[in-house]
Amino acid sequence: MTIHAVLIDLDGTLVDSIPDLAHAANAMRLELGMHTLGQDVIASFVGKGIDNLIIRTINASLDNKELRPEVFNQAREIFVRHYHLVNGDGSTVYPGVIDGLKAMTAQGLKLAVVTNKAEAFTLPLLTQTGLIGFFDTVVSGDTCARKKPHPEPLLYACEKLGHPPEHSVFIGDSINDVQAAQAAGMPVLILPYGYNEGNSVQTLKVDAIIDSMTGAAQWLANQ
Repeated sequence: MTIHAVLIDLDGTLVDSIPDLAHAANAMRLELGMHTLGQDVIASFVGKGIDNLIIRTINASLDNKELRPEVFNQAREIFVRHYHLVNGDGSTVYPGVIDGLKAMTAQGLKLAVVTNKAEAFTLPLLTQTGLIGFFDTVVSGDTCARKKPHPEPLLYACEKLGHPPEHSVFIGDSINDVQAAQAAGMPVLILPYGYNEGNSVQTLKVDAIIDSMTGAAQWLANQ
């Protein structure tokens, strides 16, 4: 296997952003006259973009029960307003990420972030955490017409990096990442410490489950 490009998820893979997402989600619920939810509950709602997070948070469920348009639009305005205020404040880079990215760069690999988070939040978060400089391109949730688990964002990143999917690898933390990578025709590595909608990653059929980004760099070096 010859790998030239590495595509990496953001939330739950590079950065633990749950504190900020939970803050905005609970602020939204409070403004709408609802009680707050536990941070662990909100963490299980993350992975398919902000719109899905809002719907799940309002429903307090993974069922994605459709909201009336006026309710959703009001909730979205509130969430976005609060998230802009706190984005990055409580987020932390996972252990091993910096060293892992340095090792990948030293191997001559091209790096990209591929996330379902909107660009208005992605770029400030990458900048505030000091990660932005590692990446040759950033594909956000509104860069392409479709989000993960659709393969379009991954294929777009490969095009931008100048390497086809068969010479690329995706690193993520959830079933969304696995499905997107497999649909794009590239190998996928999964980290066990992320969100994955509250489910274990151990049952996912992937090329490897690795414990850290430094472990990912070592896996790549051995290919």
